[in-house]
Amino acid sequence: MVALHGWGANAQDLASVAPLLNLPDYQFLFPDAPFPHPYGGNGKMWYSFKQPHESPERGLQEVAQSKQLLTDWLTSLESSTGVPLSRTILSGFSQGGAMTLDVGLNLPLAGLIVLSGYLHPFTQRSGVELAYPPVLIVHGRQDSMVPLSSAIKARDTLTAIGVAVQYHEFNMGHEIRPEIFEIIRTFVTNNT
Repeated sequence: MVALHGWGANAQDLASVAPLLNLPDYQFLFPDAPFPHPYGGNGKMWYSFKQPHESPERGLQEVAQSKQLLTDWLTSLESSTGVPLSRTILSGFSQGGAMTLDVGLNLPLAGLIVLSGYLHPFTQRSGVELAYPPVLIVHGRQDSMVPLSSAIKARDTLTAIGVAVQYHEFNMGHEIRPEIFEIIRTFVTNNT
């Protein structure tokens, strides 16, 4: 199981959640995003959000670079872990959730988990390709960082193109709470 952190966090941010999922037979990997967070510290980001003084191209270039780096890293995992992508779950929180969908929908993964995430502008794949992996979306009704409407839009967009989506809302904000652990555990064990 690969877990992608959110904007301004780092690889260690989600590591504390892994033992709480009670999945002792699974290996967890927590990659760092490639770009330093603009406010310093140990924070990282998959891409920057456009600031008024920046050109929109910067964020798009960072998204493209992060997508390529993450795709290359994921496709190399089988040789280092012995676990094929077809038995790998890609998950992410917030910006990591957006990256999970953007990259994960184009790989033969066992499943995708998106916590408090959103969908980048989406282009359906053309031609006959691999089936989309199943997706679990969990979002807080009181999320002030990524509004609930973003999760609903992701659910509806993915469902419309034939992705098997499990969708859950909770009375929580932009966070990971213990009540979602059983849903995650069930999704992981049912899809690997």
